[in-house]
Amino acid sequence: MSLEFIGFTIGTIGKIMVAFTAVAVHYRVWKEHQIDDKVFKEMRRERVIGVVGIALMVLGYLIEIPERFPGL
Repeated sequence: MSLEFIGFTIGTIGKIMVAFTAVAVHYRVWKEHQIDDKVFKEMRRERVIGVVGIALMVLGYLIEIPERFPGL
């Protein structure tokens, strides 16, 4: 397995996690029609998933750099 494949995979997983958090929180607010303690708890959990997703995107980027730009 090449570094480019690993970096691409990690970056893609990160993007999916960030997209999931955005969709999930909007769905929860739409379903509840209000923001209460349940929604705030869900939002905190999704914030953690979103931060991990962003970290995976950055990690994927850093892993892909040597493959895409071997002269750096």
